[in-house]
Amino acid sequence: MFSKSKEEPEMVKPTNGNGAKPPRAQSAAPSIIGANVRIKGDLSTAGEIQLDGVVKGDVSAASIIMGEQGALEGTIVAEKVVVRGQVKGSIRGRSVVMERTARVTGDVYHSTLSIEAGAIIEGNFSHSDDPLGKKPVQPQSTAAKPKEPVQMAPKPAEQAKA
Repeated sequence: MFSKSKEEPEMVKPTNGNGAKPPRAQSAAPSIIGANVRIKGDLSTAGEIQLDGVVKGDVSAASIIMGEQGALEGTIVAEKVVVRGQVKGSIRGRSVVMERTARVTGDVYHSTLSIEAGAIIEGNFSHSDDPLGKKPVQPQSTAAKPKEPVQMAPKPAEQAKA
């Protein structure tokens, strides 16, 4: 009824038009900075970084997940940021999540923000439609208006002497 052909068809291998194989697609797996890794310098990727080690420098990625043992001294810039560890520096992200174990010292620029009870944060929060700073800055006019002199009111003690 079902018979197996002795001759199997040859698999067609994709090419980029000139007979060469196309370049391999980038892996969807995150780049993992292990707990025993210490990095001094900036990190940048178009993918995801899971930071469980220590970084002294700026980190830029599509997504950054900082583990409880992770520590960063620098700036984080990412579409999505999840902080479970320690950050000393500013965070810029469209979506920023501070979990209960987060310890942040620095300013946070965000479109959406979530903070769990127990997180410790020292700094300012600023909602922004462009927290990543990708839009060009509009130049401001350099023509300054002359300032009028400000007259100070006399102090009460000076009024009594007059």
